[in-house]
Amino acid sequence: MHVRPAADQDLPAIQSIYAYHVLHGLASFEEEAPPLEEMRRRFEDVTGRGLPYLVAEDRGEVLGYGYCALYRARSAYRYTLEDSIYVRHGQEGKGIGKALLARCEALDYRQIIAVIGDSANAASIALHASLGFVRAGNLRSTGYKFGRWVDSVLMQRPLGAGDGSKPG
Repeated sequence: MHVRPAADQDLPAIQSIYAYHVLHGLASFEEEAPPLEEMRRRFEDVTGRGLPYLVAEDRGEVLGYGYCALYRARSAYRYTLEDSIYVRHGQEGKGIGKALLARCEALDYRQIIAVIGDSANAASIALHASLGFVRAGNLRSTGYKFGRWVDSVLMQRPLGAGDGSKPG
């Protein structure tokens, strides 16, 4: 498996992976899968800010993707990122998510946040915990999908010097 920056030609595979999670899972609170054009707009927004948008591939097949975006738009959040990781259905448990998420560590930011859909999402919670994220909170019943209320789990970890010094 190889992790590399995503390219325009990866977007159909990325859209397919994400559509599966939207339509069948609780990792995303979207209820309709965005079309390819919307996925392209989101890709360009992230990469246009100089932030990483990555794919994990094996023999030319995209097995998963991940990116880091600004956590919030307000200026005081400018040193904090939020990660998003999605793995192709059937490829879970092979280290794909870990390989993608580990690449965010070298960024010149101070905190990274995971907003995990569904407090029962043991795989995503365990993935983040394995990379040093700690549970920062649980927001009860923040989404309603598939006929039930769903929690959001917040996890966080410092990057670089974290909050040990003022940003440069």
